[in-house]
Amino acid sequence: MATISSPGVGTNGLDVKSIITQLVALEKKPLDTLKLQAATVSTKISAFGQIKSLVSAFSDAAGKLASLTGWNGVSTTSSDSKFVSATAIGGTLPTTFSVEVQGLAKAQATASAALLPVGGALGAGTLRLELGKWSVAPASFTPSSGQPVDIAITATDKLSDVASKINGANAGVTASILSDASGERLLLRSKSTGEEFGFRLSVMEGGDTDITSPGNTDASGLSRLVAGSTMTQVAANAKATVNGIAVTSATNTFASTISGVTFKAEQVTTAAVDITVSKDDSAIKANIDAFVKAYNDINQLLQEATKFDPKTNSAGLFQGDSTTVALQNSLRNAIQSVTSSGGPFQRLVDLGITQQRGGDLAVDSAKLNKALTETPEDVKNFFRSTGGGAADGVAVKIKALATNLLSNDGFFKSKDDSLQLSLKRNSQDQARVNEKVDAFEKRITRRYNALDTQLSSLNGLNAYISQQVSAWNKSTGG
Repeated sequence: MATISSPGVGTNGLDVKSIITQLVALEKKPLDTLKLQAATVSTKISAFGQIKSLVSAFSDAAGKLASLTGWNGVSTTSSDSKFVSATAIGGTLPTTFSVEVQGLAKAQATASAALLPVGGALGAGTLRLELGKWSVAPASFTPSSGQPVDIAITATDKLSDVASKINGANAGVTASILSDASGERLLLRSKSTGEEFGFRLSVMEGGDTDITSPGNTDASGLSRLVAGSTMTQVAANAKATVNGIAVTSATNTFASTISGVTFKAEQVTTAAVDITVSKDDSAIKANIDAFVKAYNDINQLLQEATKFDPKTNSAGLFQGDSTTVALQNSLRNAIQSVTSSGGPFQRLVDLGITQQRGGDLAVDSAKLNKALTETPEDVKNFFRSTGGGAADGVAVKIKALATNLLSNDGFFKSKDDSLQLSLKRNSQDQARVNEKVDAFEKRITRRYNALDTQLSSLNGLNAYISQQVSAWNKSTGG
């Protein structure tokens, strides 16, 4: 008996979706390489950001050694900082002086008479606040040169509204409310301490602008805020003596009494407090140590990034990158540079700062301390001289190099621009591959769908022919 069949062909045997998926995956293969390249570039951008940060820190460390203030460090001590604390700026001449504090600076404070009913309206009028100085004998107020601040109060304003308006008037006074069994009181306080920052509150009612008239000082209406008010604290300057000489300050901080020194009255003293300012060589040593550490941080990162390990056959991120190697060499050359301005010190090694295997710097503290103690000016000149060219100090040269590297048209900007451009081009390449893959997928989908349709038609024809052959066989007795 004759038969015709096509197993695995047609809609019952052809997995069109699987075939298309596999073909598309092959077309996408270039994307794997591009994505790997993009990841590498992104990692390089991040790594150069880290290197840039370390170079910036190195620049700052060199800047301290290149500046005069970096060599004029001083130490300030107080024999009892609970009573008097002190600081001094770099370059302040060594000195010792004694301080006694007789009084701390105070802000003026007042309280109105108790007002009833609580929450009731006070009456319309104008409040006037003036800053100035109170005199005791005779009692008088001298306004400062600033303009008084007038605050309009409406007939429905309560004490809380008055306090809010005072606080919003920027009059140099703060307001709050105290409630007790007698009623509520308006509390006022100067924002600043010192006798020149006292204040006077006046009331003007019914169009009467004379603040001393009976209608503006009686115990009715808005005038109740001034009638019977008490001064709970008098504005006062801080008072002290320095080596027996009386001095005052509007605040508890005395910033211009001793040149270069600021001392603060913390409490009234019970005995004289000694303030001592001395040269601080430890700060210079700390700056040099910070300089060495900053360089080592860069060197270690660059060493790791540019090395090749033959044992593992692995390379650092920037192994073979000529620009990174050039950066590494520039920094090493700067560290190894010679200066003619440091007297007996021409290289870092002369100060006990040596370069180790691998490029890191190490400090011989004994040798460095000896140089700082015996010839501090020569050490300073070695780092910060500005004679030009070979006469420039090492720190000056390194600061200039780092500034150039970090500038808007310097090494790091150029390197970042280059890497960002590579990343942009990679993204464009990926987009083109995706477009190509999309077009390919659409094209082969149409083709395989057409093939599937044709195979379905052929399978139908095959079934018909098979049926006819079977019928013919039966009719012939086959």
